[in-house]
Amino acid sequence: MGKIRNANFREALKNAIKGLIYGIKTQRNMKIQLIITILVIIVAIIFKVSKIELLFLVLSIFIVLVAEMINTSIEEVVNLYTEKFHDKAKFAKDIAAGAVLLASINSIIVAIIIFYDKIL
Repeated sequence: MGKIRNANFREALKNAIKGLIYGIKTQRNMKIQLIITILVIIVAIIFKVSKIELLFLVLSIFIVLVAEMINTSIEEVVNLYTEKFHDKAKFAKDIAAGAVLLASINSIIVAIIIFYDKIL
């Protein structure tokens, strides 16, 4: 079994990047969210959003991506614990997915507030 603690900051950073890459490679929703991120940034550039508006967009995007990574880690831990159906395992996964849903709804609201007048 490998060690659990990182020896230093460089190793911690390397492992964090590995985790990010794992999430992107293995999670369909993460790929979709990254595509949406690119589209939103392109639209923000086209409509010349203000720095404050861009700040809210970027913050909302990162909240969704962080929630998705936490959701993925919870799912992985639950899967490590049990492969059998268990109500508590399902609740843990559903609650984590609900957090991603809330973050996504927040991002949609922020995008509507920022782009509504610009598009119309």
